[in-house]
Amino acid sequence: MTVHPSELAAVTQPVTNARGLPNAFYTDPEVFEEEKRKVFFRNWAALGFFSDVPEPGDAKPLTFLGQPLVLIRGRDGVLRVFQNVCRHRGMILIERPQKIERAIRCPYHSWCYELDGSLRTTPHVGGPGTNRHDAIKRDELGLFEVRSHTWLGMVFVNIDGQAPAFEEYAGDAIARYADFDKPLYKCGGEGTFTMEVKANWKLAIENGAESYHLPWVHPGLNSYSRLEDHYHIEAHGPLCGQGTTVYNPSLSEDGRRFPEFADFDAKWNQGAEYPMLFPNIMIGVHKDQLWGFIVEPVSHDRSIEHVQIYYADPSVAGDAWAGMRKKNAEMWAGVFAEDIFVVEGMQRGRHATQFDGGKFSPVMDNPTHDFHAWVASQMMA
Repeated sequence: MTVHPSELAAVTQPVTNARGLPNAFYTDPEVFEEEKRKVFFRNWAALGFFSDVPEPGDAKPLTFLGQPLVLIRGRDGVLRVFQNVCRHRGMILIERPQKIERAIRCPYHSWCYELDGSLRTTPHVGGPGTNRHDAIKRDELGLFEVRSHTWLGMVFVNIDGQAPAFEEYAGDAIARYADFDKPLYKCGGEGTFTMEVKANWKLAIENGAESYHLPWVHPGLNSYSRLEDHYHIEAHGPLCGQGTTVYNPSLSEDGRRFPEFADFDAKWNQGAEYPMLFPNIMIGVHKDQLWGFIVEPVSHDRSIEHVQIYYADPSVAGDAWAGMRKKNAEMWAGVFAEDIFVVEGMQRGRHATQFDGGKFSPVMDNPTHDFHAWVASQMMA
């Protein structure tokens, strides 16, 4: 790695003395390659949404940090993640989102797999008309499954298979948001959107972790959920973020509100929280909706933000709610878009040779410091 260990040691100091991550963590392709292994493949990274493959047979291919993967909903209803390659010659199996009616068929030599990844047929593998061979042991040649877990509508993967169980890794977050671990409903298409950002993935997470920037970057949001209404979320392990004691947006002239989740703690009547679960997801937790904001690292200086809004009740999918759904999606899309110039501006700023990682406010920047310290600890491990 091109960063000296002493520079990372400075990042892990208490917030009053700490420096931010060095410039190379945002500008150096070699550091980005090392992050793949130590930060993303080693931990539980957010990959997509369970609503991407809602029905048995649904399949969605994607590439994550160079890894060809595919989400598949099995006939048993279980969502699994596989490496999207045939065990024969490594051919890509699925090129586009689709419904698989019978089997996953390799377009090269027609080896076929069940939706659970098991190898079903190997035509002519023993010669023309002979579909078996003693050397081809089908029970040992199923698709490579990637360890995965679904929580709050998001799909997480542990690429190297060595992380603790997700329940242990995300234990603080699971306990804190147990009120929302209930059925979630994707309602309409307006709540699904992506944004490309010319910046390192970490800058989007850092920005989302803190509320310090609200008065200047989000004046509309700050008009009813003010800076002074916000507080920090800090926990041991891969969790930080911000919360507000005021959540009550007006989306309808007649005061109508979306249906709310049942049986939640009274603190959610007016409040909302925006935790970061490291490495790459922000979650918006509200009494009437929940959204996931996944930051997909593409390169050291480019990212894609994927957003999915879920609602508490399936009735919100109906025409009666279409106008409010549209306003809600436009509101959140507008908030996220307001952050882009800041994130891209910080990316350009990281090319300043004398910038030393920056100085944290011991009062306002605690969650950002938590995130920097966690990344540094992963890279030093």
